[in-house]
Amino acid sequence: MRGPHNIWRLIRTGATFERTGAMSIALEALNAPKSIRLAARFLGWPFKLLGYKGDKTQPPILRAISALGPAYIKFGQLLSTRPDIVGSSLSTELKVLQDRIPPFSRELAIKTVVSELQAPLDSIFSSFSEPVAAASIAQVHKAKLKADGAEVAVKVLRPNIAKAFKRDIDAFFFAARVIEILSPASRRLRPTDVINHFNNVVKGELDLLQETAAGSEFEATTSNDQKFQVPHIHWHLSSQSVMTLDWAEGIALGNVVELDNAGHDLNDLAKRIIETFLRHALRDGYFHADMHQGNLKVANNGDLIALDFGIMGRIDEYTRRVYAEIIMGFINRDYKRIAEVHFEAGYVPKNQDVDAFAQALRAVGEPIFGEDASKISMAKLLTQLFDVTERFGMETRTELILLQRTMVVVEGVARSLDPNINMWNVAKPIVENYIKENIGPKAFFKDFVKTIQVLSRVGPQLPSMIEALKEKLENPSDEKVPSNKPNIFWLFVGSAITLLIVLVVYSI
Repeated sequence: MRGPHNIWRLIRTGATFERTGAMSIALEALNAPKSIRLAARFLGWPFKLLGYKGDKTQPPILRAISALGPAYIKFGQLLSTRPDIVGSSLSTELKVLQDRIPPFSRELAIKTVVSELQAPLDSIFSSFSEPVAAASIAQVHKAKLKADGAEVAVKVLRPNIAKAFKRDIDAFFFAARVIEILSPASRRLRPTDVINHFNNVVKGELDLLQETAAGSEFEATTSNDQKFQVPHIHWHLSSQSVMTLDWAEGIALGNVVELDNAGHDLNDLAKRIIETFLRHALRDGYFHADMHQGNLKVANNGDLIALDFGIMGRIDEYTRRVYAEIIMGFINRDYKRIAEVHFEAGYVPKNQDVDAFAQALRAVGEPIFGEDASKISMAKLLTQLFDVTERFGMETRTELILLQRTMVVVEGVARSLDPNINMWNVAKPIVENYIKENIGPKAFFKDFVKTIQVLSRVGPQLPSMIEALKEKLENPSDEKVPSNKPNIFWLFVGSAITLLIVLVVYSI
């Protein structure tokens, strides 16, 4: 990492926020302590003229984030889904970052398409529009296929976007390492690992061929889902910098007034967004991890349409079970079980007290229940959870970052449609069904069958394995052989015979 470059980048970040007038607004929205506000103004003012001017026609926060580049825009997109953290006014302002970033020219997009697909534009498309949506990494054009006249969306990467992201990622890594050095207590949160995780996610977004593969897989895993659509991917018209998929006609989820005027049930939509996320995360272990309003549409028939597959999340089967039990524990207010699951999964060091941890979780969870959902401060809840993790020495679980982040975003999107929605009540039937299928007697039988199937592949090797072990025990080397070697041999033989019997029974 280039230290001087990164220091300069971080200074310009603070200076840009100061110059655009965004610093005080941001600190106010995040409810920063007065001492932090004074320190920020004191340190930011001398460097004010070093900041980017930005577009003076934009509001301060939007102006600063847009001027700083794609990585900051990504962060702004996340905040746009959290009116409970930054306020409804700022949240509405930041929604512009979801799909209304200034586009690059149609001519430059065409040049990229022709170069990537290695064919003249008019041999592929009968029409190719001006940009219809532009985000931090790419923009979308509406086109018609010359072969059959089908309407498609053509996504094209921004020029030099990889270089711009690398510059910011370098600065983020530098900041994370400085924080770890200056604040040893922060190391348990593994800021460098978190930035590394973010870096890997961004790399996936910068390769549209990978996004094409992700969209194709998502289309396959959700093909039987009711009231949910993933546009069909056109592999032969996709590359590292171009992605082509069916055009999705519908109303953007951020246009709440338009959705309401069109007769869509906003409360039902809010509920379905949460259900869809949980179903994909728990059932498939593969979920859309960037479900902000700019990536979701509602079709005329009410179907939810997912777009943009640059950030997808995966969680293994064991982690899904842990996650489901934790959610169910909160739903049932069984804090002792939540604590036990954390200890069983190794999320909390074994030297901590499980009862004390359960009590700390109760202090976080109980205020949620019985309250009107609109009165619950997610910012306050997250602060309390942070205090609990600090107290009990929990480390950041980088494999769960996308899951946790997406859950926050999904709740924010749902609340933009129904401010009074209760996420726990919506989640309960989905989680209960998952637990019924994957935890308990039925799940035990399924696991047993999977285990037998794996072991059956070892079956043909068992005779040679037994002979090799027998010979080794009967003709030991210079190494000391334990006195119970016959017992080990016959134990292995007995286990093998038992396994073969099970295999025969299973095959009948």
